[in-house]
Amino acid sequence: MALKKQTKEKVAANFKLHKEDTGSADVQVALLTEEIQQLLKHLKKNPKDNHSRRGLLKMIVKRKKLLKYLERENKTRHKKVVEGIGL
Repeated sequence: MALKKQTKEKVAANFKLHKEDTGSADVQVALLTEEIQQLLKHLKKNPKDNHSRRGLLKMIVKRKKLLKYLERENKTRHKKVVEGIGL
């Protein structure tokens, strides 16, 4: 379940470090959070979809690792991202 291009651009615009930024940890965390939210809605409608549940768990772990990295490297950016995505 991929995000639409418009959604990705909108989410990334809030967390970009510079004009061309698409791959910084900040943007990746924000995009993963958006995907996780959409997948949670899907799983509420389809509780037996274990393949999607596994994907969800992988996304959560990836987001957690990126947040740990961000906290280790730059605490102010970490704080900004966590507040921005609502964790």
